[in-house]
Amino acid sequence: MRAIEEGTDFIETDILSSKDGVLICFHDVTLDDTTDIAQHKEFADRKQTYDVQGVNTTGFFTVDFTLKELKTLRVKQRYAFRDQQYNGKFPIITFEEFISIALDAPRVVGIYPEIKNPVLINQHVKWSDGKRFEDKFVETLKKYGYKGSYMSKDWLKKPAFIQSFAPTSLVYVSNLTDLPKIFLIDDISIPTQDTNQSYWEITSDSYLSYIKDYVVGIGPWKDTIVPVVNNYLQTPTDLVSRAHAHNLQVHPYTYRNENSFLHFDFHEDPYQEYEYWLKEIGVDGLFTDFTGSLHKYQEWTSFNQSDYNNASKLLHQIALLVSSYTKA
Repeated sequence: MRAIEEGTDFIETDILSSKDGVLICFHDVTLDDTTDIAQHKEFADRKQTYDVQGVNTTGFFTVDFTLKELKTLRVKQRYAFRDQQYNGKFPIITFEEFISIALDAPRVVGIYPEIKNPVLINQHVKWSDGKRFEDKFVETLKKYGYKGSYMSKDWLKKPAFIQSFAPTSLVYVSNLTDLPKIFLIDDISIPTQDTNQSYWEITSDSYLSYIKDYVVGIGPWKDTIVPVVNNYLQTPTDLVSRAHAHNLQVHPYTYRNENSFLHFDFHEDPYQEYEYWLKEIGVDGLFTDFTGSLHKYQEWTSFNQSDYNNASKLLHQIALLVSSYTKA
């Protein structure tokens, strides 16, 4: 809601599922780091170890709790250096509640939900009608009227991008909806969770040529586009230009104001970072934790013809006054 107030075009969320098949907004597959689950002794026996993208992961998984149980938890800030005053005040929200926030906005605000960890969800959550996580995801979007290809009339009324790191999920949902999709790309060391393909394979020209039939763009981790060594930017790769050559948009993630996330080249100035990525690298969109900063940057750097005309008129009036004074 704050992002909407600050001018965001889209609000982004990751979608997971509860044990009873209700889609929820949550980033981690485990509840440990961003909820008060540790304080709920009634759930102490729920800790499990599951394979998550080839890694044995231990914790309290969302898929082992019903929505009613999840609603008893309260969320908390992950980073100690960020504002902690909201810890314990808000519950986990459902996908439908998230959509309502966008639809209740005083202007058109798009949504950008992610099909998160579909392999894990489909392994542990079974719907009575035999459908998959991806089916329920698209059904929810359709229920609230999200439809249409990119920039179509229907899409412009209720804009939405569907994002995922799992290419098979994107291919699957392409048969369910014509909403635009974005293929997320992780760090160079992490293979795709569903097809076990390397970063180098999924960013090759042959793969971009294949995936463009199903998606309108890619969403890479920004440090894979411009490598970083010792917190200094290195020579940019050609991923953006090659993606554009395949008519694919590029929406990197995630831009943050804190110095711990800003590379030295930007001198602790997030506006320099936005300038670099939008003007020099030429990306088409950005995921940011700080909507207000990006929106203000856009306002300050956008050319407005009416402002230019007004400034010209003012300067002309000043010149006339100066001229009159000089003659007098």
